[in-house]
Amino acid sequence: MKLSMKTVAGALDLPVSTLERWIRQGRIPIQRSGRDVIFAQPALEKWAATHNLPFSLDETPPVHLLPAPLESLASAMQRGKVYHHVDGQDATSALKSAVACMDVLPSGIGEELFNKLIEREQLASTGIGNGIAIPHPRDPLSQPPGQAIISTCFLERPVDFNAIDDRPVFVLFLLISPTVKLHLHLLSRLSYCIRDREFVRFLKAQPEAAALFSRVSSAEMQLDDI
Repeated sequence: MKLSMKTVAGALDLPVSTLERWIRQGRIPIQRSGRDVIFAQPALEKWAATHNLPFSLDETPPVHLLPAPLESLASAMQRGKVYHHVDGQDATSALKSAVACMDVLPSGIGEELFNKLIEREQLASTGIGNGIAIPHPRDPLSQPPGQAIISTCFLERPVDFNAIDDRPVFVLFLLISPTVKLHLHLLSRLSYCIRDREFVRFLKAQPEAAALFSRVSSAEMQLDDI
């Protein structure tokens, strides 16, 4: 059965643009016939299962393959909690301390998460500028959480993160999501918040959890009204 790009993207619950990027990066199994890309359904199903991704060509997918609901940024951040005075001399030690602080992780995945975060940083820094980094695993965890987690980690002192603007990072938003679609949804909403200079200034004061969640909820209400 010949599958179109749109069909495969739908079966994986991904935007077509993400699927195209993964093809360019060699991250997904394909065959080529001249300039045409050919998808083999058995190979895709095996690959998706290995990477804990949904794959269903049915109009009504099985319940266990349904994507996680697109929840709010504030709820994912509340689940991930806020941590202050996270130690670290550099990006590696800061990430190690952040993972060690996270008492919301499924049991036994701390070391795996740390290794995947380091692998992601080696590809390109997640330091996005203005002292902010959004570390996240490039590939799914072997035991992904049932719901998205964003842990906010304020560092004891700013550290060099090889950020795009060369500024030291003072806060990490460590993002773990059970699906790519939810990851992109939450990343988009977080990016909306941190594009606001006043919000960045607010973060520099290292607010307590309740104040941070309230500020994020207000920002999301503004976003939803756009």
